[in-house]
Amino acid sequence: MAYDKTTVAAKFRLHEEDTGSARLQVALLTERINSLTDHFRIHPKDHHGRRGLLKMVGTRRRLLNYLRSTDLATYRSLIQELGLRH
Repeated sequence: MAYDKTTVAAKFRLHEEDTGSARLQVALLTERINSLTDHFRIHPKDHHGRRGLLKMVGTRRRLLNYLRSTDLATYRSLIQELGLRH
């Protein structure tokens, strides 16, 4: 793993016992997606791994849609913090 899950969780959790809020899940998925993107620059023929990456991107998209429809302010701040939607 090229990223540290605990540091990402510490930065994006809503409270001390937060383990699965939409905000935290999106942040963790973004870190994994960025890590895998670097992996595919080195291993361009890893098609099985690419399928997993595409599934993660779809999951993140659904979570972001949920967040946008329920809490627009959190959605906008999360997009800004993670650097998505340039």
